[in-house]
This record gives sequence, C-alpha cells and structure tokens, in this order.
Amino acid sequence: MVAPAETESGPKRYSPMADHSERWWTVQHGSGAVIATAIHNGHDLRPAVANAMALAESDRFREEDPFTGEAVLDVPAHVVVYRSRFEFDLNRLPEQAVYVTSDQSWGLKVWKYEPEQDLIASSLAIHSDYYRMLAQLLDSVASRHERFALIDVHSYNHRRDGPDGDPAPLNEAPDINIGTFSMPREHWAFLVDPLIEALRDFDFNGRKLDVRENVAFEGKGYQTRFVHERYPMRACAIAFEFKKFFMDEWTGVPNDAEIAAMRLLIRFVADRCEELLA
Repeated sequence: MVAPAETESGPKRYSPMADHSERWWTVQHGSGAVIATAIHNGHDLRPAVANAMALAESDRFREEDPFTGEAVLDVPAHVVVYRSRFEFDLNRLPEQAVYVTSDQSWGLKVWKYEPEQDLIASSLAIHSDYYRMLAQLLDSVASRHERFALIDVHSYNHRRDGPDGDPAPLNEAPDINIGTFSMPREHWAFLVDPLIEALRDFDFNGRKLDVRENVAFEGKGYQTRFVHERYPMRACAIAFEFKKFFMDEWTGVPNDAEIAAMRLLIRFVADRCEELLA
C-alpha cells in the first residue's frame, strides 16, 4: 500500500509508510465561508510514542480515517492532520485525548506499558496547539462572514466481524452519516435539511448514496462542540462520516475511483453550503 510520490497531477498521496513525523497538520486558507477538516486522517507517530506503542500498525490504521485528507483537498479552506489519533485524539476533550486504558480505545491494548506523564503531556501540548490554530482560523473566517460552516470529515468501519464476516446491517450503517448533535438543530435547519437532500441526489460514480442523520454517529466529538461554543448561532459544524466503502478495512487497500468521487462530493458540499449561507 505504498503510495506514489509527488506527481504533476496533484499533491503527494497519503501513505501510512510515509514519514511525516515532524509534520502535525497542514492548513490551507481560503476566502470562502466553509472550512473542511480531516482530523483523524493521520497515521504518523513521533518516535517516543512509536517506541512505547504495543498496537500493531495494521490495527491502528484500521481505526484511523485514512484518505479523508484527500477528500477535503478541493475545499479552498481546509485542514489535514498527519498525526495518528493514537498519539492524541483531536476529537476528544484534552483530559481524554490520550488513550491510556483499553476502555478508551475500543478494547485495544495501545501501550507496551503505561505511558509516562512526560509523553502524555507532550501529546496534550500538540492537542492544545491544534485548538489554538483552529481558533485563529475560525476567527479569520468569522471576521469576513456573518455565518460560516465547518465540515468535519471522518469515516467509520462497518466490517468489524472480520474480512469474511457480514457487514453491519444497512439500517445501522448509511453510506454517509450526518452528525448534528452539538448544534442548535432548528437554527441550522435551513442549511442542514437541503444539504442532506442534495447529498441524496448526488451522482456518486453512477449511484445514489444512503445519507442519514444521527444513525451510526451523532456528531458528539469535541471539534464540533468547540466550534459551536466559540461561535454560537454563527458557526455550523457538521460531522460528516463516510462508511468505509471506499477501501478494504482489513487490508487497507483503497478504491481510487471512490476516493476521487468523495473528493468531488466534499467540494459539492462546500459549494452548496456557500450558496445556503449567502
């Protein structure tokens, strides 16, 4: 699953084998009223964390959101994170952002031994740096737009019973789950309702996707809450979860055509949000 190097057609493809250990995230600024983020895209670990980690790389990769970083690249303002959620989880409160015990990490044994406080503190410092950066980005957008939106792009597993097991029932696993828990839903109905309908009509590689709200996930993550608390009634943060139909969860092999369509869809979402916010 080694990705190709930089090509003339676009940016370097994300690869779990690439060494981005010195890079935390990239931020692309734009003039629009929409930001797209891929905060669980990352796979990289700093050396001290990698040395202390017991979790196999393949198991770690399966619980991350690979290729979501590619999905947001065509939105003028976007953030792509390269560090793994197993180093620090940007979608959890600071006091919960480092998985110390297995009950914080889906029963997985993350560490060879209990992580030292210095290691945890260093990880939480980067978590804090991210939210300082995000606050500045939100402030910049808010200075130019009375209302704005953040599309928080994630993915989720639906074959947890193994590569040969049955997938999750369709009634529990939509192709796209829109999470709206932390927003004042009625206030943002003018944006969310037509957006969901537009997504259901989107031509995704010749088919229509199953798009539902608060089914597999409800959008209770820390980032959406942070946005709504910083800019109540002005910022709409939407948790956007793709089912991992675009890759093999167990081998990690992506479907390039599906990822290309995801990228088109997220740009479509951003454009539709811009229209509705205008």
